[in-house]
Amino acid sequence: MAGISVTSESNQAIAAGTSSGKQRFALVSLTSLFFMWGAITCLNDILIPYLRDSFALSYTQAMLVQFCFFGAYFLVSVPAGALVGRIGYKKGIITGLILASSGCALFYPAAEVGVYGLFLLALFVLASGITILQVSANPYVSALGDAKTASARLTMVQAFNALGTTVAPFFGAWLILSGAETLNASAVKMPYLLIAVTLLALAAIIAFLKLPDLGKSASGSISVSKALEFRHLKLGAIGIFLYVGAEVSIGSFLINFLNDPNIAGLEESQAARFIAYYWGGAMVGRFIGAFVMQYISASKVLATNAAMAILLVTLAIVFDGAVAMWSILAVGLFNSIMFPTIFSLAINKLGDATSHGAGVLCLAIVGGAIVPLLQGVLADAIGVQLAFILPIFCYGFIFYYGAKGAKPMPLSADGQAKECLS
Repeated sequence: MAGISVTSESNQAIAAGTSSGKQRFALVSLTSLFFMWGAITCLNDILIPYLRDSFALSYTQAMLVQFCFFGAYFLVSVPAGALVGRIGYKKGIITGLILASSGCALFYPAAEVGVYGLFLLALFVLASGITILQVSANPYVSALGDAKTASARLTMVQAFNALGTTVAPFFGAWLILSGAETLNASAVKMPYLLIAVTLLALAAIIAFLKLPDLGKSASGSISVSKALEFRHLKLGAIGIFLYVGAEVSIGSFLINFLNDPNIAGLEESQAARFIAYYWGGAMVGRFIGAFVMQYISASKVLATNAAMAILLVTLAIVFDGAVAMWSILAVGLFNSIMFPTIFSLAINKLGDATSHGAGVLCLAIVGGAIVPLLQGVLADAIGVQLAFILPIFCYGFIFYYGAKGAKPMPLSADGQAKECLS
């Protein structure tokens, strides 16, 4: 698999003697960040049915939770890429943690007032902080070590992101959905205040850690347009858009899907716990993928997993009962390596444009806002089960990207793709 180029300053810092011990220490430190934002993101799957009941929302209205959360990626990613290129990965991580903590703290006044729009604002601020974390931490992990194993390394730390998403459903079901019969929004106060304090503590810890100072662009002239000269980055951005959209759509509808009498007929609090199987599969798959991709091309693994996801979602649509239930939950196992693999393949050989390329990819995470909203419209029109046809098309493009589109090919002056020989 081709390696990942980082910014020139990153290369110089590593070449100047960033020891393997420091790299390992930095990677261990970063795993806590991946765990936390995984847990926070997964809590949205708990919030959706809870707020839907509390405010008597339609599926489309309830999906505004994901629209506001992932919409922040669209608005903040490009400025975040520019910010991180100026201040570096470490300071970018600290900035993102502080902003995310502020968003979590806003849940308290939102619950006090009991206005749905204030919850959406809190989610937007929270997601803005996580966007800066994404732009900072993902390329940071890619830079810390051998470029040839960047996909495997990013997949490994993303496994701890999946661990967060596995734990979060139990946390959310216990603290939020267990009292859903009261139909008030106050149950979210304590969980999000705890998260706010934890994020602030992490920011303080990261500030005092002696981590490699990477990520600053050698020149302030690097821009998004420079990064977009690379065809594999453009296609990777579409892949990220569709992958995040598919993953979030499935997670967002799992509780309602499992609540359906034709599928499992589970109560919402019971169904929430089964989300752990979906995200737990992603965690297990990332550990397996991190090992496998040291020996097999990351692009081939990506295409294979996309094909399996298509098969499983199709089974969930065609069948009812246990087959449909376990098929949709098993999609998580094959989702596992998709985000880190698409991300690392897409920023391959971007050079000084890496931080802006990361910003473009995080911009594409807005798929988590658009695709679930579209699936919500479909669910209102044709039902939750048939609406899963939308993720099938998303996985179809990801299959193409893994099979063909991930090869680094910058665009020539005439707009035609040419192979990158460097």
